[in-house]
Amino acid sequence: MVSLKAQLRRVGRKLLGPDPAAGPMALPGPDPEVPPWLPLPEAGPEGGVLCNVCRWQGPAFDGPAHVELALCPHCGSNGRDRFLHWCLVRRVPLGPELRVIENSPRMGAGYRAAMSTWFFYRTSDYDLRAHAGNLRLDLQAIDLPDACLDVMLCAHVLEHVPDTGKALAELRRVIAPGGHLVLQVPVLQGATAPPTEPEFHGDDTPVFWRFGFDLTARLRAEGFVADLLCTAEWADAVADPDGANPWPEWAGEFDVPGMLAAAREPEVAGDLVVVADGATAARIGAAPGYMYLTWDCRVPTLGG
Repeated sequence: MVSLKAQLRRVGRKLLGPDPAAGPMALPGPDPEVPPWLPLPEAGPEGGVLCNVCRWQGPAFDGPAHVELALCPHCGSNGRDRFLHWCLVRRVPLGPELRVIENSPRMGAGYRAAMSTWFFYRTSDYDLRAHAGNLRLDLQAIDLPDACLDVMLCAHVLEHVPDTGKALAELRRVIAPGGHLVLQVPVLQGATAPPTEPEFHGDDTPVFWRFGFDLTARLRAEGFVADLLCTAEWADAVADPDGANPWPEWAGEFDVPGMLAAAREPEVAGDLVVVADGATAARIGAAPGYMYLTWDCRVPTLGG
């Protein structure tokens, strides 16, 4: 007998649309016989790095140790791509029955095809311009029914949305009970504020908000159960009893002293959940730790 949950997920898949028939957006769909995420290979005695997105292994990633610049030479993932998927695997029970949308996906057709073999996967974008997807969605007014998703992957998008409150309310509405919003934004400072001067990201998209650690409270106010996921390096720096900054030099766009000061406030420090130890973070290129922060936002079930 098919469970009610399975029936609802089938309805959700229909509402999200059929597989595209052809063209660059064509997706093969999940294979229930293949485990969605196989264990990653162990590190060899020579060390090196591992892309947890495509499983490439080698001596080093291309480019400097920076969230945007440390690139996998095989699939092109950068550090934040790899940390997003590291968080996804550790926080969401994955399987082919999941209904997943990745909002404004940065990576190309090969990555999307691979994702669609692991679960029911769609992509969305606001204007179908720089990160064209299967669906055109405005996060401030998502044209989808209530509770039709299990996971929304939303990486470096929310800062480009004028009305944060509307977007979070809409995301909360379309994610089913027990589902997850896996959220990344650039955290460059301690507290949320608009840019002091016009700011645009690489695809000429305007930035409306520079988020800080108060975003956790905002997520909870919208009804999510929110944890701030980080590396052990960041958690250790926040917990330093001397209040020191362990990075004598840091990337100029990050206000690391301000970030540490805000993160050391008791209401923020208690929100941190470590998902990668030092060795793991180095292996997937998620260092320095102040660059890698991701929110896991769960929609509570009726029982909590």
